[in-house]
Amino acid sequence: MSKIRPWQAVAGALVLAALVWLVARPAKPHTVELGEKAPGFTLPRMPDGAISLAHFRGQVVVLNFWASWCPPCVDEAPSLEAFAQKVERRGVVVLGVSVDQDPAALEKFIAQYHLTYPIARDPSWALPHRYGTYKIPETYIIDRSGHLAEKIIGETDWTDPRMIAYVRDLAGAGLRASR
Repeated sequence: MSKIRPWQAVAGALVLAALVWLVARPAKPHTVELGEKAPGFTLPRMPDGAISLAHFRGQVVVLNFWASWCPPCVDEAPSLEAFAQKVERRGVVVLGVSVDQDPAALEKFIAQYHLTYPIARDPSWALPHRYGTYKIPETYIIDRSGHLAEKIIGETDWTDPRMIAYVRDLAGAGLRASR
């Protein structure tokens, strides 16, 4: 009978461990692709209440993931607020989802920057990860039928006339199609 040498035992254990890891590892969440249905959600709204994507059916939704401690998010906040004001009467809603851990810091930021669009809080990053977001800011534009029309990674100048025209056209297309 042959003896198992120590290096063979170690190699066998490594192979077994690799197989167990491959079988037991958690599946990578699906990243939402353009044209797919946007994942629904209900999150706590700041300062109280709840926000649900379902509340905005039939509207274009600009879903922005951000945090008050993120420098590009801070830089983007004023233009996103201006954008929200320009498009709010055109069937477009801006929804902010902050990943801030500290609700008091978030409330202070909202007040300081005079943010008027609805803002939810998801400190666990559960919703951003469902969408495929791993860095912020990141924005998803959801069309009137609830499908992902665009994904924007990084800071954006929301006052750019091309951005406003794109979203207005998307909202207008939904209005024309429903007539």
